[in-house]
Amino acid sequence: MKSTAVRPLLSFLVPGGLLFLGISVVLQTDLLGESQQAVAPIYLYGVAIAGILLGSRFNRSRLVFAILVLFLADRALVHFASGKAVYAEMPRLVSSAIALLLPLNLAALSQVRERGILTLRGVCRLGLILVQVLAVFLISRYWYLSIVGYLDYTFVGTAFLKRIPLSQPALFTFGATLLLLGLRFKKRKGVFESGFFWALLSVLFALAVSKEGSQSTIYFATAGLILITSLIETSYSMAFQDELTGLPGRRALEEAFLKLGGSYTVAMLDIDHFKKFNDKHGHDVGDQVLRMVASKLAKVNGGGKPFRYGGEEFAVIFPGKLAYETIPYLEKLREAVENADFVLRSGDRRRRVSDNPKKKKSSRGRLSITISIGVAERNERLHSPQQVIKAADKALYRAKKAGRNKVKTTLTTKRHAA
Repeated sequence: MKSTAVRPLLSFLVPGGLLFLGISVVLQTDLLGESQQAVAPIYLYGVAIAGILLGSRFNRSRLVFAILVLFLADRALVHFASGKAVYAEMPRLVSSAIALLLPLNLAALSQVRERGILTLRGVCRLGLILVQVLAVFLISRYWYLSIVGYLDYTFVGTAFLKRIPLSQPALFTFGATLLLLGLRFKKRKGVFESGFFWALLSVLFALAVSKEGSQSTIYFATAGLILITSLIETSYSMAFQDELTGLPGRRALEEAFLKLGGSYTVAMLDIDHFKKFNDKHGHDVGDQVLRMVASKLAKVNGGGKPFRYGGEEFAVIFPGKLAYETIPYLEKLREAVENADFVLRSGDRRRRVSDNPKKKKSSRGRLSITISIGVAERNERLHSPQQVIKAADKALYRAKKAGRNKVKTTLTTKRHAA
């Protein structure tokens, strides 16, 4: 229960929250000192180059365009704050325009699907960014137009809001966007989703809290770095976690074997008649079955660690346990899958009704899902993980041959035989 609650919190805070907190401490305590002014542009350009290269390599247009937006915003602010303004109000109006557009851009990029960079949609998104650059330029030139005045419109005339160096329209946009990104993370619980939240918060600090110049640039660069590390973390998770079932994948299983001690047991599980079932009812229903079985596997007791091995096959590692010690937990798992009520409804829709067979009102449309399990332990004959897995696979074959929906162990000793 605790790990279930802690995992989403960690994925929200790491890496984005830690990076944001770390740079805030560095800036607020002035740890960089006089070198801050020299470090800021190097940091920004380094992040921009790294982000665009990584985004291009992984074909992640959202990262590329977000980095581009952050870079252009910072350079525009620095340009107009460095004495290039032709009238006194120009820096404030440009800052208000950028503060209004930035959260909208990050919110939009967090919501859209990946469509590639050098595609029609990618070019359209790039064009939209360039249109906004043109809009900011026009605002700086035609400051006297009445529509420009709405950038600094005052909704509430309180002293507290007046002390914040952001216009009220921009504050409202930041608040609404942070709420939207928070809700999106709650729904999807992805590292990249949390990355956009912390990146936007870093941009807010750049505009509303930090001093103009190098400190603001560092916050902008940190926003880009948060998105880069979020992409790396997401790619790592995709490599080690099965996207369909949410269980760790085969690569994670190989990593787990490297950390095991001298004694462990491996159980190999297979969904009975899955191929025939998949051919008859379709892959969408098959995916639902895989998720259902995975959800039962995630609750296995006895210290078991479940993995998706491939296809309809799963693996469970029991560190420090002999084969006979795992049988009660695996039998309970087998029964949980067998008793899970999986019902097909009209229109090829499906739902799981109940895990309690006493609550079944009708067997009409009910699909019987069972699993077969083979178990093997590491011993003097089976030294390597590959040998243990092979032995567990042989035991799984015995379970299939014995009629399926059974748990079988390797025939190593009489005590272990089943």
